[in-house]
Amino acid sequence: VQLQASGGGLVQAGGSLRLSCAASGRALSRYDMAWFRQATGKERDFVAAVSTTGFYIKYADSVKGRFTISRDNAKNTVYLQMNSLKPEDTAVYYCAAKSPGNALDYAPNYGHWGQGTLVTVSS
Repeated sequence: VQLQASGGGLVQAGGSLRLSCAASGRALSRYDMAWFRQATGKERDFVAAVSTTGFYIKYADSVKGRFTISRDNAKNTVYLQMNSLKPEDTAVYYCAAKSPGNALDYAPNYGHWGQGTLVTVSS
């Protein structure tokens, strides 16, 4: 499966953005999906994940209550709605896909990655 992330940009603190991750090549419904992010000079961190059917959802503590992950299998797209953005949310955001059956928040479990989209939150 090929993944294409979009929707990043520059936003002021307190603002909102919605990221999209479009899949091609294989049906998105086969995969657990996640968003990770990497700030300059830091490691790639888990943000949010959703299981194939949407039954299981997990968030990093740092984004709980502010970010919402969702998926539309009919459109082969996963979304990340980001509200109440903070400067510390500034990073390149990556979507990723994996086969079901292991931890949602562990990056090495994900075998397919998109190219990343930059989110910059100004103070």
